[in-house]
Amino acid sequence: MATISGIWTSPARKSGRSVEHERRRAIAGEGLEGCAHANPPRREVLFVSREHLDSVDVEPGAIRENLTVEGADVQQWPIGQRVRAGEAVFEITMVCDPCHRMDELRDGLRAERDGKRGMLARIVESGEITVGDTVELL
Repeated sequence: MATISGIWTSPARKSGRSVEHERRRAIAGEGLEGCAHANPPRREVLFVSREHLDSVDVEPGAIRENLTVEGADVQQWPIGQRVRAGEAVFEITMVCDPCHRMDELRDGLRAERDGKRGMLARIVESGEITVGDTVELL
């Protein structure tokens, strides 16, 4: 069973920082409450697999994901897939390709994250998400 193991927001664009939360509200058409990186409508939330982070020795939140998922390979979720996490429902909109910012964390990380950066989504139904919530494919 897949679960949310981390919830993250960026306090400002290009801040290079992620703030960890125990719970956060997902707001349709906006993104996670207080996150400056949301870019509606297709890039409201970034899902990343905890196992992919572990495979390249990167701490959760470091690559500025919004939702860290443990127990599922988010890269396998097809475009259009609906996902429930907590009270919120998301629709996967696109693959998130690794950008040059990955190499700011560690030289070569961009290449290591190729095919494992995560999946972007829009929020279909607003609601609260809490660490430990089940992630369900709809």
